[in-house]
Amino acid sequence: MRAIVTGQIGVDKRPYLEDVCKLAGERGSSIDIYNVGNMMYGEAPDVRAGRILDLPLSRLASLRRAAFKDIISESSPVEDNPNIIVNTHATFRWRHGLFSAFDFDQMSLLKPDMMICLVDNVETVHQRLHDEHDIDATLKDCMVWREEEILATELLANAMGCHDQFYILSRGRHQDTVETCMRMITRPDVRRVYPSFPMSHVVDKPDVLAEIEEFRASIAEHFIAFDPADVDEKLLLDRALDAARNGDDWVEVEAHSYGGKKGAETQRLPVREVLDIAGDIDGQIYMRDFKLVDQSDMIISYIPELEGGVPGLSSGVERELHHAWEHTKEVYVVWKPAKAPSPFITETATKIFPSVEDALEYFAEQGMFPQRNLFGH
Repeated sequence: MRAIVTGQIGVDKRPYLEDVCKLAGERGSSIDIYNVGNMMYGEAPDVRAGRILDLPLSRLASLRRAAFKDIISESSPVEDNPNIIVNTHATFRWRHGLFSAFDFDQMSLLKPDMMICLVDNVETVHQRLHDEHDIDATLKDCMVWREEEILATELLANAMGCHDQFYILSRGRHQDTVETCMRMITRPDVRRVYPSFPMSHVVDKPDVLAEIEEFRASIAEHFIAFDPADVDEKLLLDRALDAARNGDDWVEVEAHSYGGKKGAETQRLPVREVLDIAGDIDGQIYMRDFKLVDQSDMIISYIPELEGGVPGLSSGVERELHHAWEHTKEVYVVWKPAKAPSPFITETATKIFPSVEDALEYFAEQGMFPQRNLFGH
């Protein structure tokens, strides 16, 4: 696969994608990576690190075209370079305002098969952005930029004729997402799965959370998994709401960085600024999760049993199952409660299982798993 990977500044794509390429090598595959930003700096030795976006747009465009010209030349012919990642951006929102970061003519010559927009938690993006650049951007700015980046990448995929290979991928907190990205590029024949499960209303139930974590790990082991929990901004909003009720002006959250970089263990954010993006968080969760379902071959939902035998079936899970069924996806449900599922579950599910083990056994019998040695484990 020849993949264009986009993402707003602050997602810190380069070390993540380099780990994707490293993992592919360990698994017997090969992916060449081209970091457009680094190549642009190579074309402009007079520009100080972190300042290239302050250049006039005309020079930025010239540097970008020079970088892409080299990528097109080095990665041709396509037959000799089947797996490449071009690490770039679809848009920039900077002091010049909002502007695009690609040229259609060069993208056509590159012949991409796949477009991936990499996303991350907004507070993490905000932290990295301010650590690495001299810019005053709010959480709201970062949310808007992410929406713009996703939309521009999707439009580019449509223009390049690979609209069915456009993906949103959350880099998340886990090494699993590196594996997911590697499989997408080197093993696109592996089934793509959206794991569905209750989230916000089981957050204070450690036993149920442990069950769900085991389910998520099982799905990630065998499939290309687009896990909605890899972006968990709803937790940030809940903490900010709690802080506001207590009269606090600041909310502390765990500081995350990829690749073991050293830094502060916690991050302080103004409660007012988090509350300002409450609508954006909910709206983007709604949009993104449905898109993750759309880009999957099937949905596998885990419904735990809560206290009193109550099914842990959230409204979000119900909507995801219904959306998947209406869009002709395969719908599988792991139903743990002793209470039988309603017709709204049974009539829209391809198959219902009493346990994760039973589900995995069925998937194996149906030949849905790739050969184990192809994933290196």
